[in-house]
Amino acid sequence: MRALLSVSDKSGIVEFAKGLEKLGWEIVSTGGTYAKLSQAGVKVTEIDEISKFPECFGGRVKTLNPYVHGGILYKRDDETHLQEARKLGVEAIDLVCVNLYPFAETVARTDDFAEIIENIDIGGPTMVRSAAKNFKDVLIVTDSADYERVLEAIEKGEDDYEFRRELMIAAFEHTAAYDAMIANYMNGRFNGGFGNRQFITGRKVFDTRYGENPHQQGALYQFGDYFERHFFQIKGEASFNNMTDMNGALAIASSFGDRAAVCIVKHGNPCGFALKDTLLESYVEALKCDPVSAFGGVVAVNGVVDARLAEKMNEIFLEVIIAGDFTPEAVEIFEKKKRLKLFSQKSDRLLRAGDRANFKHIDGGFVYQVADCICDNEVEGAKLVSRKSANERQMRDMEIAWKIAGMTKSNCVVYVKDSAMVAVGMGMTSRVDAAQCALKKAKEMGLDVTGAVMASEAFFPFRDSIDAAAQAGVSAVIEPGGSIRDDEVIEAADEHGIALYFTGVRHFLH
Repeated sequence: MRALLSVSDKSGIVEFAKGLEKLGWEIVSTGGTYAKLSQAGVKVTEIDEISKFPECFGGRVKTLNPYVHGGILYKRDDETHLQEARKLGVEAIDLVCVNLYPFAETVARTDDFAEIIENIDIGGPTMVRSAAKNFKDVLIVTDSADYERVLEAIEKGEDDYEFRRELMIAAFEHTAAYDAMIANYMNGRFNGGFGNRQFITGRKVFDTRYGENPHQQGALYQFGDYFERHFFQIKGEASFNNMTDMNGALAIASSFGDRAAVCIVKHGNPCGFALKDTLLESYVEALKCDPVSAFGGVVAVNGVVDARLAEKMNEIFLEVIIAGDFTPEAVEIFEKKKRLKLFSQKSDRLLRAGDRANFKHIDGGFVYQVADCICDNEVEGAKLVSRKSANERQMRDMEIAWKIAGMTKSNCVVYVKDSAMVAVGMGMTSRVDAAQCALKKAKEMGLDVTGAVMASEAFFPFRDSIDAAAQAGVSAVIEPGGSIRDDEVIEAADEHGIALYFTGVRHFLH
């Protein structure tokens, strides 16, 4: 039995080769892999002894050869193939172990296009695809994490059809993701990221308990390694809805740097937020906005949850808490809540992946866009358009209201007072309805909106929203501006003595 080993990532390859050698396999290799194995004392044959042709063109051509691909591709149970192999002098290659040139690492390290081009693998994907096509006769290994179990399967005679088929699927996933990465990079470099085709690939992190509903399957996939590096299950199993809610809560809470922000989300929308001196104060104030909706909700804590905060959070039923981290004492306290799920990022604050694009499925396809960014300077650089200006407290509150509004379903209106959200209306077909819905909820919760600031993620088309804000006691408003009736909106603000700021940036979220 012969194995062809040619890897870019050489971690574990010496141990794998020695394991194969111990099981009686002949080892064939190329270039750097050959050198590493030889130095480690593995008896290895260089590829040009098999190909009967030297490596050429600066290493661009090594394995693109009929003696190599013939040895991989001919069918062992086809007498015509067997006769032809003997006639041509083609010897079988029964295992192919390949991982590909480090394209992603290269583009992360340099912008030198000539170097990037040289790190596009040609022979590697071709060998992977050849072995995967003939998986019934050839074991194809593309992941170093599989080395140990492949050796074990061979030793125990458990490298059966199902085992080989599993490796085949992984191999085609490997080459598909590699080609997609290259195509997306080229379109990003030369076509602004919007080529004739868009490829979206991800690697599965785990299966969710189910999808949006129990009769639907679901799973979490990651683009890079964000979830591997920054997502740790401390307690409980995440569902599909948990993941989407956590994403919304984390996005808002993490947008305030290292400040003590706490965001509570229910069904993808914020129902509580506060930014106080401590995380405990922030949680207490965030809960006041809508404790009814917070029941069974998801909480994102931009910091480390300690025992005092854990005791407070345990007073109601929460479904999920995601935090920078948890103290051991806090985890012990949360053990009392059997249905509660805890997720840590092993950090002193919450961290986002920073995806550059996002997409949404529609029937028959998807719409794809550059990711939205709600920048810190949007409030700082907002244009004062009213006669009255905001004071320092109002400016702080407007920053909070603006960021929450930009990450909440349109149409959306957010009211913030003393660094805590006191009312929110979202997902409405009318901006006036959103404002009125928010105020109705605040009244039901016994919250005084007087003196609060108000943010809208898109412009007010009529002055009626400003009139309603004034009636509620709003002191300052921030919105994008851009309506054909902006003059009327500004006039209304001046009539009511409200500070009005235009950011010039809209943040629809649908």
